Amino acid sequence: MSNTETRPAELRCGGEAEAARPADVEVLTARDVPLGGPRAMRVRRTLPQRARTLIGAWCFADHYGPDDVTGTGGMDVAPHPHTGLQTVSWLFSGEIEHRDSLGSHAYVRPGELNLMTGGHGISHSEVSTPDTTILHGVQLWVALPGEHRETERDFQHYVPDPVPLQGGEARVFLGSLAGDTSPVRTFTPLLGAELTLAPGAGTTLGLDPDFEHGVLVDSGDVLVGDTAVRPAELGYTAPGRTTLTLTNRGAEAARLVLLGGPPFEEEIVMWWNFIGRTHDDIVRAREDWMKGTRFGEVHGYDGAPLPAPELPNAPLKPRGRVR
Repeated sequence: MSNTETRPAELRCGGEAEAARPADVEVLTARDVPLGGPRAMRVRRTLPQRARTLIGAWCFADHYGPDDVTGTGGMDVAPHPHTGLQTVSWLFSGEIEHRDSLGSHAYVRPGELNLMTGGHGISHSEVSTPDTTILHGVQLWVALPGEHRETERDFQHYVPDPVPLQGGEARVFLGSLAGDTSPVRTFTPLLGAELTLAPGAGTTLGLDPDFEHGVLVDSGDVLVGDTAVRPAELGYTAPGRTTLTLTNRGAEAARLVLLGGPPFEEEIVMWWNFIGRTHDDIVRAREDWMKGTRFGEVHGYDGAPLPAPELPNAPLKPRGRVR
């Protein structure tokens, strides 16, 4: 799933800093976003937003479900483009069929990572499979650094083994955590992991102090450090931490997604499904998509590609991380 809003606002990776930030854990609330296309889906978006729009190179986080799609038809996102980023697809339940202009034909399944690189340009489609009844997961984007933002298109698939934690387990799909390291290639240091905690359990994780981190709560009555973070919220911690304690105070299991990376110092422009450095980068990407060049073709999808929305009247401004 991608940013298929019919009228996307400028996605500003970093907005203006708040007047005062909590010293320990900053809690970010999600906004409800309807996606366009032949079948509308609603997602909860925690990145980007004005208060905190980058966590390392992570610049986009949509959280959706659990949705019973038997009556709605599920996900059906027609071919659409990406440039200057990597997409990270991670499911908790359901199944999605992926096709892209590299020729990849793969499935997104629970506990399995699909990472697609759209440097200079790629296009893809995403359709939930007929057997899917409950669709539930996250869709994440990673901004490519300037020296790699024109890199060739790529697709990687990885199935991490569960790693035991005190009171739970982790599945490390990017980077390193709890003694496990993902082999998936990225262009900046990153951490991405699904964590589960048993009822009443707590665990303390060792962290890279050069990283900032975000804990996206999917379910459970969770404390991040001493701060309560509710389902669909994201708890942010600044660089400098060497440990982080997570506690599930509830009577049901808790599930979280942990993201991290060193602060991303470059200014970027995000609009629709593109990341560039200037307004003109976005204009060129949109023109290339509408002309049918640069992004290639997706074969096997039954339908037409998504047209790009109209650009806003005002120039898109590059933004940097909140400090």
